[in-house]
Amino acid sequence: MDTLLSTAYFPNVQYMSKFLNGRVAIEKYETYPKQTYRNRCNILSANGVLPLSVPVQKNFHTLTKDIRIDYSEMWQRNHYTALKSAYRNSPFYDYYFYKFEHFFVQKETFLVDLNAKILEKMLSILKIDADWSFTTDYAATPEGFCDMRDSISPKPSKNKPDASFVPLPYIQVFADRSDFVPNLSILDLIFNVGPESGKYISVVR
Repeated sequence: MDTLLSTAYFPNVQYMSKFLNGRVAIEKYETYPKQTYRNRCNILSANGVLPLSVPVQKNFHTLTKDIRIDYSEMWQRNHYTALKSAYRNSPFYDYYFYKFEHFFVQKETFLVDLNAKILEKMLSILKIDADWSFTTDYAATPEGFCDMRDSISPKPSKNKPDASFVPLPYIQVFADRSDFVPNLSILDLIFNVGPESGKYISVVR
């Protein structure tokens, strides 16, 4: 099934599963909405789920493609430190963490460019040969695509049922103190499962 998604910062497992089955279009001509996965992700820390957000320059009615990252805050250092603290004891930390370090040093101007580079890195690690592209205009009701632009959300009330995604449990860093937390950033899966990560992204075809 072809899927229309929003852009996303270190996407969650459900989001990444959409690249296994059909074409994916990533929206960039919408009016940018706040409080979504477009500029944030969830990781698992010693104290539970920890959201990481990329601050953006706020402009009224700005298109997603024109959203600029705000570097007046030291968010890159904070995200780098949070990830090290959360995953340094994970089985595959040493194998993968260095692959992401440049994202917390280099300064992309636009959010969509940062997210696209992160996406390509994740697809490479997961060995997914994906057919994806950005949209070229905005369609309120896109033809030929399952519209999931706003249905993969950090807000439970906005999440919609997704029969094509079945999260599979795996051992997380803090399994000795908390139950399994599904559908975190794909980083959580990669650091904990490593080269087997692709097998944990389940798609009902």
